[in-house]
Amino acid sequence: MPMKGRGTAEYRTIDRWDGGVGWLAYPDEQMQRASHAVVGDDGGVWVFDPVDAPDLDDLFAEYGEVSGVVVGLDRHKRDAARVANRHDVPVYVADWMTGVADEINAPVERFGRRLGDSGFDAFTIKDSSLPPWQEVGFYHGESGTLFVPEAVGTAPYFRAPGERLGVHPMLRPLPPRRPLRRYDPERVLVGHGEGVQDDAGAALRTALSGARKNLPAAYGKVLRGMLS
Repeated sequence: MPMKGRGTAEYRTIDRWDGGVGWLAYPDEQMQRASHAVVGDDGGVWVFDPVDAPDLDDLFAEYGEVSGVVVGLDRHKRDAARVANRHDVPVYVADWMTGVADEINAPVERFGRRLGDSGFDAFTIKDSSLPPWQEVGFYHGESGTLFVPEAVGTAPYFRAPGERLGVHPMLRPLPPRRPLRRYDPERVLVGHGEGVQDDAGAALRTALSGARKNLPAAYGKVLRGMLS
């Protein structure tokens, strides 16, 4: 199983609900890079951290026209520019993020505590230089949808035994409890793996409370691989 898929992608849909859908562009890759298209309050589709794939626009069309493409993590530029240029919309980057906009070959729109007219509140999850990590989360109060690009995930290397949702291995010594524990979401969408749509608030609380003592299998091996 490759760490990251390459070549022609054949995406698989995940996290489908009335207000949006997610997909894994390379379902067999170890990283399980997940992307999402969510209907905003403006009636348009907001695309989060996309990895592109053939015929992906047909998936968006089920929900409406694309309003914007969003980068939620400094390392998640992925195919944001390609998707945005194809739909003639900007890439949205948090106004406090540095070193991201200059690497995006598309028009960039900055946002603060609100993501345009999407209805999503934006909040800082982590802003660190050591290790380099700039991550913004998003919460839509009316639908109870929480999107976390990297701090938590469901890919196997995120999860310890018994966890449906796990804190990123590099963040387990100091889990991001303060920015995340204020939410009791109906669903949690993540940047790696399928989301959690049943008892999502409980899964989030369990992940945050047990991050330090409940570790994924081969934790040290995974951590060394991420640091190399």
